[in-house]
Amino acid sequence: MRIIVATCSAEYSGRLNASLPYAKRVILIKADCSCLIFSELGSYKPLNWMAAPCTLKERDLSADEAERSEAIDVNDEGHTPCKILDVHAQKSSDVLTVKLYDVEYDISSDLGLDPGLVKEGVEDQLQRYLAEQIERIGQGSRLVRREYPTAIGPVDIMAVDSEGHNVAIEIKRHGGIDGVEQLTRYCELLNRDPLLTPVRGIFAAQTISPQARTLAEDRGFECLILDYDEMKGTENSDLTLF
Repeated sequence: MRIIVATCSAEYSGRLNASLPYAKRVILIKADCSCLIFSELGSYKPLNWMAAPCTLKERDLSADEAERSEAIDVNDEGHTPCKILDVHAQKSSDVLTVKLYDVEYDISSDLGLDPGLVKEGVEDQLQRYLAEQIERIGQGSRLVRREYPTAIGPVDIMAVDSEGHNVAIEIKRHGGIDGVEQLTRYCELLNRDPLLTPVRGIFAAQTISPQARTLAEDRGFECLILDYDEMKGTENSDLTLF
């Protein structure tokens, strides 16, 4: 893991084009070469990123490049970068170019193997039961894996439906708007991968608030009510898929 605090600008090109102007930010580079750019304010979601699989090359700005006008663009406010990070996606032509100016902090650390997120209580049990009984989302469905990793956190369950389409499932004990927003972020990210898209979402919980149900359905998600006791085999309540 490498953490850089620096004044920087960034350009993302490919399936979408986006830019970050000259400003101080935190750049996180993971062992798999994933590159994420964060600001001081806002939530945990990065401003821009390149997810694995990708390659990263770091280079100093050559004297010739420094003299050429293309080394400085409108986002740099007339400043000349000292280093450039070129991050290339392996499965597409997407490129994230990060220009570094004043580097205040640059440190690397080997974090070792991570055992992954361990959930406790009913929510963890719901995830395990649904993974074991994945056809509750539809006949012919099959499990891909629990805690499917993404650049912004693990999806509770990834599955494939009977038509061969990927399904991202977010599980909550009590489903609220925050859970729908979380599922939205996962689906937006996963659908950027041409090997996964189209990815549809299912919002699963023991109870779902009316506001969360309305938002989920408006975004094209299915709402799945989970009966904890029935899934344990102690009751025979009907499962409802909306």
